Amino acid sequence: MTRRRGGPSDGGLQGAGAQHGGMDATTAPHRIPPEMPQYGEANHIFELMQNMLEQLLIHQPKDPILFMISHLQRDNNNVPKIVILGPPASGKTTIAMWLCKHLNSNLLTVENLIGREFSSLAAGARRHYQNVTKVPSTLLVRLIQERVSEEDCIRRGWILDGIPETREQALMIQTLGITPRHVIVLSSPDTVLIERNLGKRIDPQTGEIYHTTFDWPPEAEIQNRLVVPEGISELETARKLLEYHRNIIRILPAYPKILKVISADQPCMDVFYQALTYAQTSHRSNAPFTPRVLLCGPVGSGKRLQAALLAQKYGLVNVHCGQLLKEAVADKSKVGELIQPYFQKKMAVPDSIIMKVLDQRLSQQDSVQKGWVLHGFPRDLDQAHMLHSLGHQPSRVFFLNVPLDSIIERLTLRRMDPVTGERYHLMYKPPPTVEIQARLLQHPKDTKEQVKLKMDLFYRHSSDLEEFYRQAIAINGDQDPYTVFEYIESGIINPLPRKVP
Repeated sequence: MTRRRGGPSDGGLQGAGAQHGGMDATTAPHRIPPEMPQYGEANHIFELMQNMLEQLLIHQPKDPILFMISHLQRDNNNVPKIVILGPPASGKTTIAMWLCKHLNSNLLTVENLIGREFSSLAAGARRHYQNVTKVPSTLLVRLIQERVSEEDCIRRGWILDGIPETREQALMIQTLGITPRHVIVLSSPDTVLIERNLGKRIDPQTGEIYHTTFDWPPEAEIQNRLVVPEGISELETARKLLEYHRNIIRILPAYPKILKVISADQPCMDVFYQALTYAQTSHRSNAPFTPRVLLCGPVGSGKRLQAALLAQKYGLVNVHCGQLLKEAVADKSKVGELIQPYFQKKMAVPDSIIMKVLDQRLSQQDSVQKGWVLHGFPRDLDQAHMLHSLGHQPSRVFFLNVPLDSIIERLTLRRMDPVTGERYHLMYKPPPTVEIQARLLQHPKDTKEQVKLKMDLFYRHSSDLEEFYRQAIAINGDQDPYTVFEYIESGIINPLPRKVP
């Protein structure tokens, strides 16, 4: 997660102004309302402006204003623009066709590009193809340019199957401003591909591809009309594989940040879902932002550890609600004096007092400038509304889901040594000697009954919180803590999902 100094909430404006001399950092606003960066991220303003600038520089229109208006009216920044590459028999055409149906997009192949009826370019390409079974790169790229500029490709995007075939084509396509957002490369051992290719069959009526071993049609009518495609012998496949390997190592460097390699040596449906998942992801944004992270989850779900890891790695302010209240009492502040009686009577501190302490901490300069990670609050819908009303909306919310059995195992086996203060866990960190084990004590809050009570309390309100934080990300917290951290980290650095109209 790369944050520019200052971040937008104090601002990315401040840092940028200081760098370019347009704004004195000492007079820049120290706090921009959180609604501004939130609006920018929710509506993908930075990406929109970045994309528009790219298009201006590529096309260099005489009238930039009219060009930008036309670009915005198209509203096609989010349509699929996918390239699928892979060796012969890797299944790339099948995956491309499935993606096309699922994403309601347009499939572009060499065959359907040169087969277009009302295109003089396609007619010229067909003549070349009939003579040398190859379309010159310049002509192929012009065909692609012609096709992607048509209305259906503008509205619904496109998927290029097996194109570009060479680095020359990749660079020519980029020069014309045809930029894919996702490049998927299928990979498999040559021996597997040769064996797979020998069983390939084609339906001459539909163009569907079948396989004698992996994908044989159940209908006798289809079986009877299937034909063996040309060029699938072992020798011909080996020659094509050699040519593919020579080209692909020179193509891949053209797509350094948008590339995903997927193993094709697995069930076709698994390959498809991996490809689909990648095709639907948004790439990491370069927009400056200050993370405001909320971790929700039952007692024992690991919120405290994850907050500490985030604070350590990214310099976020670690805000634990319970700890804040204890510190307020210890500091003997005015709010602390209000909290003290509730602590003494072991009663819940009223929400209004909690919000005073929390608002004070989240409003401090370090929280505004560096960002924060909050846990232990809100616990219910009313508290979530109160937090929102004070302007402390989180930019990312995570629910750590852990089953009851695991929580009970984590908490009821915790022990403390009353002599040294050392903490142990009978399963994960047992005491080193029998003598120490004999004197260990269990905290009253770690009994099975108390843990169940707190779990029930959390899940009573969790559905309301999930409804309130609709863009929250659910994470399986019942796994290695550093694996959980990687999922949280990924959720922070990647853009929010786009709103579905």
